[in-house]
Amino acid sequence: MTPEGKVKKQVSKILKQYGAYHFSPVTGGFGRSGVPDIVACYQGVFIGIECKAGDNKPTALQLKNLEDIHTNGGWGMIVNEETAKDVEAVLVYIEHLREKMK
Repeated sequence: MTPEGKVKKQVSKILKQYGAYHFSPVTGGFGRSGVPDIVACYQGVFIGIECKAGDNKPTALQLKNLEDIHTNGGWGMIVNEETAKDVEAVLVYIEHLREKMK
């Protein structure tokens, strides 16, 4: 498994734990470029998560997509394998949404 794949797996595990609808879109040249690695919906909030490995940075198009998600009321973030806090941030945000909806 690639380092980026490991990050995706960690994030998916958190989303699954909370019962969030989520998937990893596969564009394969036929879809829209720059779409986040993981697309999710939890408690009515659209979530886009871009996963990166090492010191890889998101492209300008990936950043634009995350910005567009945020502008439209969703939540977009970048998770990097080097920073465990980034993966923790997903957990913290999901917990926040869960508490907010009680």
